[in-house]
Amino acid sequence: MATFPYTRYDGYGLATLIKNKEITAEEVIEQAITRIEKLNPSLNAVIHKMYEKARMAVKTHADSPFFGVPMLLKDVIQEIEGEPITYGSKALANNIAARDSEFVRRLRRTGTVFIGQTNVPEFALMGITEPVHYGPTRNPWNPEYTPGGSSGGSAAAVASGMVPIAGANDGGGSIRIPAAFCGLFGIKPSRGRTPVGNSLGRHWQGASVDHVLTRTVRDSALMLNLIKGYEPGAAFHSPPHDADYLACVSQPLTQKLRIAFSVRSPIGTRVDDECRQAVYKTVKWLESMGHIIEEKDAPVDGKKLANSYITLYFGEVAASIHHLEDTLGRKAKWGDVEPATWMLGLLGKVTSAEEWVLSLREWDRTAFIMEDFHKTYDFYVTPTTAFPPSKIGELDLSNKEKRLIKLVDQLGLVRFVKKSGFVDELVEKNLERTPFTQLANLTGQPAMSLPLHLTKSGLPVGVQFIAAKGREDLLFRLAGELEQSEYWIKVDNNPMFAS
Repeated sequence: MATFPYTRYDGYGLATLIKNKEITAEEVIEQAITRIEKLNPSLNAVIHKMYEKARMAVKTHADSPFFGVPMLLKDVIQEIEGEPITYGSKALANNIAARDSEFVRRLRRTGTVFIGQTNVPEFALMGITEPVHYGPTRNPWNPEYTPGGSSGGSAAAVASGMVPIAGANDGGGSIRIPAAFCGLFGIKPSRGRTPVGNSLGRHWQGASVDHVLTRTVRDSALMLNLIKGYEPGAAFHSPPHDADYLACVSQPLTQKLRIAFSVRSPIGTRVDDECRQAVYKTVKWLESMGHIIEEKDAPVDGKKLANSYITLYFGEVAASIHHLEDTLGRKAKWGDVEPATWMLGLLGKVTSAEEWVLSLREWDRTAFIMEDFHKTYDFYVTPTTAFPPSKIGELDLSNKEKRLIKLVDQLGLVRFVKKSGFVDELVEKNLERTPFTQLANLTGQPAMSLPLHLTKSGLPVGVQFIAAKGREDLLFRLAGELEQSEYWIKVDNNPMFAS
């Protein structure tokens, strides 16, 4: 079969070639398979392959916008009937999806072809992708470093040119963090913009939203056009907006906008100079384009909001471990999940309903504050992350920490640990590197990470833009404009993409 420059094209470009009969969908799928087989042994981005189903899927031509475009789905929430859905955990290694999720149903209608599933940290809990069960996913820019998480497998696959589009979801930065670390475009839509069903009416109480990771802005915009919309039974629905997001990408922002920015961590921790410089460089460009720039922190209590986010973790992990009993056929115990996961579950069991409700009220209070903030400012700009990517294994628990968690479990000391100030330490340790992204998850606002800076060591970091609820159109317009600027990092400059 003849080859063609597969990685030169984004998803929109490949679909256009197929539609114009310049190449066949079969040729595209074979190129994707060849590339996965070549690069995945080094990157460990793809943990489950669906090659034969992909080959069968393109035998009958479909008149859909992304027909024949290969796509990988994330091994969390994005359930494909008859395929594994393991959440990165050995406890769910034999868990098979009984039906497509609504997100997957809508993706099928776009014409994309599912070719496999991507690696995630256990239960998608981390900003790195290093599950014990599957092993770490590596960054195409430098395999010694993480691609981020929890959509790290998807990010590594797109950034290495395996596929132009991969499924992702974002409950605290899981689209934006790996986008930043891999030089990709990643947008978390407004709460309720994309579907969450069928088994859930809300995912992470509305903090988590499903979408995709892409190399180009237009692929993300067109995909959101195709999958957005009302979902019966869902707990949340986004503000109605009739914008054609794909059209927005080519519509520059002609009016002067008011833009607030900050490079200070909302929890008071350090921010690396490279991440601050990324923002300074970006706002200088925005100012040169005539926009009104003001350095101003969002008027929220960052530490209180971070604690409410960690409370969500406690409750959601405890519930997830509880539901493991359906798969295991017995009560879950130490060793079924990773030590950090187990500890979060223990903390969830001693978190009261009062604490849970108060944490949700903090989300809602902050959402109203940010709505008022956006009456003055069109965008809020921050670093996507506080630090560049960490090295593989750098953030692992030490053996001492693992032993302490086991001891806490055995002696029933979790209530004592929770009262000891451990939670504040946990917040700082877990969010020190990624303190900026959770705000938009808890308020329901749309937020995107743009690839606008390379560190001195050649690793990407991102710049985050947050807009008012329902204003993805503004984000896509700005992203489309910045994509044409000299600051946009070209993902095809990374070693794996060029190989």
